[in-house]
Amino acid sequence: MSKLIWLLGIACAVWVIYDVWNKNTRLSETNKILWTIFALIFAAAIVYYLVHVRDRTY
Repeated sequence: MSKLIWLLGIACAVWVIYDVWNKNTRLSETNKILWTIFALIFAAAIVYYLVHVRDRTY
């Protein structure tokens, strides 16, 4: 299950990065770089939460 979540997170990040760099011509290069970083961090945070934090018992 966790491998599927990792794959989904990576696929979403790749889709956002592709869309920002190839389809969205209105953004400046600085904004494209920021969106790329944001997509990678956000995808990693969601995957981390779904894989590690939810499995903890308090």
